[in-house]
Amino acid sequence: MIRINQIKLQPVLQDEEAELKRKAARLLRVELADFLSFFIARKSLDARKKPEIYAVYTVDVKVADEQAVFRKLRGKNGQIQLVEEKTYQFPTPEKAVLCERPIIVGTGPAGLFCGYMLAKAGCKPLLLERGKEVHKRREDVERFWREGVLNPDSNVQVGEGGAGTFSDGKLTTTVKDPKGRMREVLRIFVEAGAPKEILYDAKPHIGTDILLHVIENLRRQIIEWGGEVRFESQVTGLLTAGTFGQNRQVVGVTVNGEDLRGGAVILAIGHSARDTFQMLHELQVPMEAKAFAVGLRMEHPREMIDRLQYGECGISLPAASYKVTAQTASGRGVYSFCMCPGGYVVNASSEPGRTAVNGMSYSGRDGANSNSAMIVTVSPADYELYGGTGPLAGIAFQRHLEERAYEIGRGAVPVERYGDFRGAVLDRRFRTESVANAGRCVEKSGFSRMAGKNDGVFSKVQAADHGSVLRAWYPGFAPAIKGAWTFAPVHEILPDFLNQALTEGIDLIGQKMSGFADGDAYLSGVESRTSSPVRILRDETGQSALKGLFPCGEGAGYAGGITSAAMDGILIAEKVAAVYRSVVE
Repeated sequence: MIRINQIKLQPVLQDEEAELKRKAARLLRVELADFLSFFIARKSLDARKKPEIYAVYTVDVKVADEQAVFRKLRGKNGQIQLVEEKTYQFPTPEKAVLCERPIIVGTGPAGLFCGYMLAKAGCKPLLLERGKEVHKRREDVERFWREGVLNPDSNVQVGEGGAGTFSDGKLTTTVKDPKGRMREVLRIFVEAGAPKEILYDAKPHIGTDILLHVIENLRRQIIEWGGEVRFESQVTGLLTAGTFGQNRQVVGVTVNGEDLRGGAVILAIGHSARDTFQMLHELQVPMEAKAFAVGLRMEHPREMIDRLQYGECGISLPAASYKVTAQTASGRGVYSFCMCPGGYVVNASSEPGRTAVNGMSYSGRDGANSNSAMIVTVSPADYELYGGTGPLAGIAFQRHLEERAYEIGRGAVPVERYGDFRGAVLDRRFRTESVANAGRCVEKSGFSRMAGKNDGVFSKVQAADHGSVLRAWYPGFAPAIKGAWTFAPVHEILPDFLNQALTEGIDLIGQKMSGFADGDAYLSGVESRTSSPVRILRDETGQSALKGLFPCGEGAGYAGGITSAAMDGILIAEKVAAVYRSVVE
């Protein structure tokens, strides 16, 4: 196969594939009729010299005598390579044999893709989901946003499809992929109804509206191949055989009061299955606290982000994305996460009395605002500062922050303008440093001393360059949030060291992206579910110390998004098939 890199076209064309074929034929010095096949391998936008913007492509071409064509061009065109086509192969093409069907706990990306691969291999898996099927789940989520009625077993975090169902639907990952699992994930998504562009877009996404149907189609395919999916079926225990130590083995699960035996138990729970983590801890399943990240959602007008990224290009382009990082003086990194172009902040709570937020986009990405989480990594050492110990300390830390968010928002999503947030953080830091320098106590700074004020002014400390540029340029700019929201002191949610890191990081980013750190940008909180705060330990066979138990995906601490979770689901399907094939041979 011949690969041609760096083909540049105007970013908006009626028939991009026809123009790409013509350019490819000219570069290869062949006729269009000589093409046996033609694929777009990658597409990205190059806006480095804005407003001059190009779409940049990599294409793969097959012709009858590729060696001859390549030899003729060797040394004359550095764009062209001869590459070997790689196709993912499940490592057990023959049907794997299990004494009993495997049980998969959870139907997020990890569980669905693990189930898909095992069903295709003939293993007839049973998938158990504590929440509802995806369309009933959507009804519960929309009711919560509309009426504030939370169903703890059917919400943004819990239910078929996992937390990623109500997100931007990004399909990017930094996981290395020598086996081709990522390409296989994208191929299966397209087969299930996702747009074919995700196969080559540099920043592929599906959007929550399309994801709903893709997830349903994946489930139907699993069932068609002999699998079974049960909803509103919460696993509350593990069935084990043997004694503690090397001989202890998982042989099934308890669900809705019923004991179900299985040939393997794949634990594909989500990062918000907190009661399940507690149950596993009580059963002495080996696990540990791990680092994750927390922060706040930050909103800007979509038009402003588009201008920052594209300039005044004069053409209609997809809503612009960004990925920003900053290193603070204390050494903590501040970075954007799950950026949602033309999207919404959503109330992503899953427990009564606690508020968490996430970002979500529909496939058109045509909302008025763009948002991303601005987050800081926290570690087990940070949890210990707040009294947390043991493998579940990160969950306790999350819950503390979510309770604060719920309290200050009185159940609604709390929102604060960045200028007010920044002023309050600087004011508190000034007071703290003054106390330290003077060696005496002063009155604790906080929103409570200004209770009842709704004008958004929570601090005397203001900065002229963090003022009203956004309000002047975009007079209709307001928070775009799914669910009830209210102005509140967001600076009271996170510990001081995180607030200070966020303020410093956002200001540093604002020096590079004009207007990013404007005082009228909106912050909302709390973004506490970026990834799992727990890792359930597994060995090279994919199993826990309890043989027969396969921790998998984001909740188990081995993924960080839709694609990486789906890839881990495929990996564990491979491990399950390999282990149990060797048993019966």
